[in-house]
Amino acid sequence: MPADSAPPADPATATTPEAAAMATSEAVSMAGWGRTAPSTARLIRPRSPEEAVAALQACGERGGIARGLGRAYGDAAQNAGGAVLDMTGMDRVHAIDADAGTVLCDAGVSLHRLMEVLLPLGWFVPVTPGTRYVTVGGAIGADIHGKNHHGSGSFSRHVMAVELLTADGEVQAVERGTPLFDATAGGMGLTGVILAATLQLQPVETSLMTVDTERATDLDDLMARLTATDHRYRYSVAWIDLLARGASMGRAVLTRGDHAPLDALSPRARRAPLTFRPGQLPPAPRFLPEGLLGRKSVGLFNELWYRKAPRLRVGELQKMSTFFHPLDGVPHWNRVYGRGGFVQYQFVVGYGKEESLRRIVRRISERGCPSFLAVLKRFGEGDPGWLSFPMPGWTLALDIPANMPGLGAFLDGLDEEVAASEGRVYLAKDSRLRPETLAAMYPRLDDFRALRAEIDPRGVFRSDLSRRLAL
Repeated sequence: MPADSAPPADPATATTPEAAAMATSEAVSMAGWGRTAPSTARLIRPRSPEEAVAALQACGERGGIARGLGRAYGDAAQNAGGAVLDMTGMDRVHAIDADAGTVLCDAGVSLHRLMEVLLPLGWFVPVTPGTRYVTVGGAIGADIHGKNHHGSGSFSRHVMAVELLTADGEVQAVERGTPLFDATAGGMGLTGVILAATLQLQPVETSLMTVDTERATDLDDLMARLTATDHRYRYSVAWIDLLARGASMGRAVLTRGDHAPLDALSPRARRAPLTFRPGQLPPAPRFLPEGLLGRKSVGLFNELWYRKAPRLRVGELQKMSTFFHPLDGVPHWNRVYGRGGFVQYQFVVGYGKEESLRRIVRRISERGCPSFLAVLKRFGEGDPGWLSFPMPGWTLALDIPANMPGLGAFLDGLDEEVAASEGRVYLAKDSRLRPETLAAMYPRLDDFRALRAEIDPRGVFRSDLSRRLAL
């Protein structure tokens, strides 16, 4: 399939890459999706590899870091006093092999755009997180995971090669299986700027999902159901009520499914089986009162959500957007937490550490953390990324209003529990982890730091996260 084409430059108005990069730079206050820990940096918007090289040369003493659509929850794509390279201007799909199921695209292409382009051809992205508004470069830098990790692994497992702009200003073709690839996958943008990537795709017959839904009465019931039957499903996730206590602690709603085959559709739907039209509601208001999501309101929501879920429903057809990205239907949904923002805390503990998971869930429940977005999943085999988050085990993610009293000390305690269980916290969602705790969680951390020192001795690539954690 031919590449997207860009209009030729007008010789009368064309500028040098250096001038173009500088002309599109400005000082901007930035924060992650959680809207905590904002910082100000010079934002540069390259639109080509040449402009990206020029932007890198213009970063200055505080260095630079690449940024996509800003969906990392913490401070990974911020660089106080330095430069941030907004990669969304590099958003072309260069080539699609519809027979082999591969795509070559710029790093600034969003998963949403890939779905629009690929679904009509019978292909889907191999891994998607809870939002489709992330870029390919961000997906690799954070080595994102989805509901299918137990069978398909994380995003970088399906990346064949990347084009990486390194600190020396050179563009390298980095193939899977090399040390630089393993440092880049999950490396939070600190090995270089990902310019383009070649991905292996997932074949699909339709744009619908067949979905089974059921309730679990408590945490042990939930883990037993997931352990016994997850192998039957490509995708699996459980919403968990973290305010439930006593015999109901950890009660949950399981949602699992797979891509619907063509024969599951009605004759009318089969006329356009690969249609992709995600719906959208009005955006969340810009200003909402603090404390809207308190313990009482979230407790009521959790009770209603659990009770309205079917005890067992099999074979429901759902749109992909409903199954994978329900929150994308509400633009700027992160505003519901008010001006103070929220912290998303995600950790994983290995199989055999179920008692640790029980203790953590009990501590969250007893503390009364008002989280209405809390999900539990099972991870399969980890991928070779040195700072990649997934490992075989149980992963729990929850949102907590940042203004909750004593939140910092409470999460520090959870960090210690996770580290003692040989688990880890997800860096793409972090904004407050301590460096000494990080070392206990990521066994390849020294290898990562050594490679960084070798390929970027001047520290060209820096971020608020890298300074905080001494990466």
